[in-house]
Amino acid sequence: MIRLKGYKMAKKLNKRQELILDHIAKGDSAFSVADILAFFEKEEEKVSRITIVRDLGLLAASGLLFREGAGRSVRYRISAQYNLLKKIDVQKYFDIPQDERSIKKRFNHDVFSLLEKNIFTGDEQKHLLSLHKEFQAHFQHIKSDTILKKEFERIMIEFSWKSSKIEGNTYSLLDTEALIKDNKKAEGRTEEETRMILNHKNAFNFIMEHRDDFMTLSRAKVEHVHSLLAQNLHITRNLRKAPVGITGTNYQPLGNQFHIEEAISGMIKLINAKKDFFEKSLLSLALLSYIQPFEDGNKRTARLISNALLLAHNSIPMSYRAVNETEYKKASILFYEQNNISYFKQVFISQYEFAVKNYFK
Repeated sequence: MIRLKGYKMAKKLNKRQELILDHIAKGDSAFSVADILAFFEKEEEKVSRITIVRDLGLLAASGLLFREGAGRSVRYRISAQYNLLKKIDVQKYFDIPQDERSIKKRFNHDVFSLLEKNIFTGDEQKHLLSLHKEFQAHFQHIKSDTILKKEFERIMIEFSWKSSKIEGNTYSLLDTEALIKDNKKAEGRTEEETRMILNHKNAFNFIMEHRDDFMTLSRAKVEHVHSLLAQNLHITRNLRKAPVGITGTNYQPLGNQFHIEEAISGMIKLINAKKDFFEKSLLSLALLSYIQPFEDGNKRTARLISNALLLAHNSIPMSYRAVNETEYKKASILFYEQNNISYFKQVFISQYEFAVKNYFK
């Protein structure tokens, strides 16, 4: 269900209002009051004109519909805010072949203004805050520095393994642990795979040691984390100067370095303006992947920066141990192609909950 006023209002939409949104969302043109009345008549549901007018006004005031015109010529369209947050049938969406999906092929420069409103619903914010408090209670209960150190090390190892696995690395979790703790390279693995794991370790330890620095985000901090992840992997540091493609989608990230710089600045301004650190963390995860500012290592950098923002606010970092790699990629692609963040939210919340329930217990 969708909440109103950027999800600050407690009242939920009723079934009739949900049907109105769904009907308008399926159309290519704007809808009048008469059009909506005709829709309900076709569905053999009796609804008065004044009820429809009130519903449309409410949906427009909530930001879910865009109103154009005046008087009898007023028309309503689905707003970009609705498309950002509406639930999508993920399986059905990806049943459509890549080249047949109707997508936003180019970077949407309006995405930053679109994301200024609350991203999480009131219930989602309440749930995340409850989990954060649960983590803090567990964390404060542990008096042993040795245990705390081991738990952070466990998260670092599992994060290094899973974040690398999302990128195609074939190291197992146990082999990752042996590499990080005993410097034992796994047999049959490439030097690149080994270095990717070790770079994750170094980057994770960096954000742990400098957590206070990430209370505010800057381009220099993002680039430094990327440089740690790119070390000895033949990846050019700093912002890229050439176009890149992304496997699994026809979305084309920005190809001009000046535009990339503008996008990074817009992202940082948006994140620093947010008060909710969960929003900061999710936005860095989604937007760094969407902008693709580097020639490689973008999603790895996004996951590290996202965790750095959680650590800066005395919260628990995520290992992503329980995430399905394919579902994580689908969440990213949905944001690329539709600027829809609903599935990314689902992945984020589930992995944060997993972290709270499985570490520092």
